[in-house]
Amino acid sequence: MELSTELKLGFIPYLNCIPFFHYLRENGFHGELVSGVPAELNLLLQQGQLDISPSSSFEYARNWKKYLLLPGHSISSFGRVKSVLFFSPVELSELSGQKIAITGESATSINLLRIIFREFYNLDSVTDTVPDLPIEVLVEQRQPALLIGDRALRLVSQLPPGMKVFDLGEIWYQQTGLPFVFALWMIHRQVVDRYPLALAALGEQLTQSRRQFMCEPFPIARSLAETVGLSAESIVNYWRTIDYHLEKEHLQSLQLFFDLCEKYQLLEERPELNFLQ
Repeated sequence: MELSTELKLGFIPYLNCIPFFHYLRENGFHGELVSGVPAELNLLLQQGQLDISPSSSFEYARNWKKYLLLPGHSISSFGRVKSVLFFSPVELSELSGQKIAITGESATSINLLRIIFREFYNLDSVTDTVPDLPIEVLVEQRQPALLIGDRALRLVSQLPPGMKVFDLGEIWYQQTGLPFVFALWMIHRQVVDRYPLALAALGEQLTQSRRQFMCEPFPIARSLAETVGLSAESIVNYWRTIDYHLEKEHLQSLQLFFDLCEKYQLLEERPELNFLQ
């Protein structure tokens, strides 16, 4: 018997999540939304303070025994993702021995960058740190740095002369021929028996919300444009860049990413992909 339908669901306040959430309540979701950047939601999910959340795929790999995956949904890209960007004054091959700045907001993007350096560019001596200064300030000073989310989208149009931009989703796709899965919908195992009906319904609610949203995205983009500092057209183009599915190629990509994380000792063990039935 369903004790409650009040799922506590994590909400990432980035543009790429809006298609999931904008019409979610219209499509039957009655739970609580808890906002936070990916790293914050990772911690809340680990601690059982969230029931389900779109969360870093690396967080799943790190604590996979605590979670089940909601089938069919992700935040991925086939090629360019536009919002997970590495900024550098030099080509990647010239970064040997350098220290780079990384965002503290996303474990997946950080470890994807480490994999790209080691596996694809043989850069074993690059070190990284989360800086005290904003990434935007460091990029203005022509220092190499990783930035994600809406801030990365905005920074592209404000670069100092000579700064190069590397899209991590694009590099992964060029090297592997696979999409990259940045986030998965993860359920804390302790709530599976508590909310069976609400969890069963959520997958379809997310699908319907996303379909409804993408039928007519421009009015919503126009309402957001001034706040996020981007044109409505660029926002819609960004939404159309993101892939929200989780299918065979996505799972192949996840397994490869996890294998490489284990190879370079970013993970202690290879996780299993376990789904809500």
